[in-house]
Amino acid sequence: MAWHGEPLVGFDLETTGTDPLEARIVTASIVGVHGGRVVRQRDWLADPGIRIPEQASAIHGISSERAAAEGRPVREVADEIAETLTGYWAQGVPVVAYNASFDLTLLSAELRRHGLPSLEERLGGAGIGPVVDPYTIDRAVDRYRRGKRTLEAVCAEYGVELTSAHQAAADALAAVRVAVAIAERHASVAALDPAELHERQIGWYRAWAEDFQSFLRRKGDPEAVVDPIWPLRELGAVPVPG
Repeated sequence: MAWHGEPLVGFDLETTGTDPLEARIVTASIVGVHGGRVVRQRDWLADPGIRIPEQASAIHGISSERAAAEGRPVREVADEIAETLTGYWAQGVPVVAYNASFDLTLLSAELRRHGLPSLEERLGGAGIGPVVDPYTIDRAVDRYRRGKRTLEAVCAEYGVELTSAHQAAADALAAVRVAVAIAERHASVAALDPAELHERQIGWYRAWAEDFQSFLRRKGDPEAVVDPIWPLRELGAVPVPG
């Protein structure tokens, strides 16, 4: 059976901001899906240890006051998320995340910030994966489609229902369903095994980043830089605890 008919795990974070090296985890969800049905789910609410900007709260609905009162320490949350994800990877189960380089980089930055083992260390030094990123795949297989590539827009394109956008569990489940829908529409994607698909996405993401960087420079920003690394960016800017 092709990968999209096998067990998959959706992953999503809602956060304090848009820079994965600086933002902190607020909510998270990991959703196990098989045969289109949710078979397991785990959710977290974290106290990020900093104020949640109002613009972030307006998106995901979690205020600083609620996070402080009801959330668990972000160090514990990040550790549990990492253990859960690497547990699935150790079993060979693909993790599906929409715009995976954001979520995985942010999680990795939190692990480093709190002096916790990295994802790679938890896997015995092996690289992370397989990762399935519908955002990266959709841009590669339908490059010239007009319109936005937000999760909401791509759900509409592939006929996937998304009833609670920017709620971690809903976004994680929608990411899995979009990945399945892409594979069902594009036989070339379905034909790859998860390891091959992971490797293809590395190249697809790099090609997109280089093309977008060139576009920005042609449009008048000669210093524009678009990070070409997927699914986990360099963490050089994140301080290492003493």
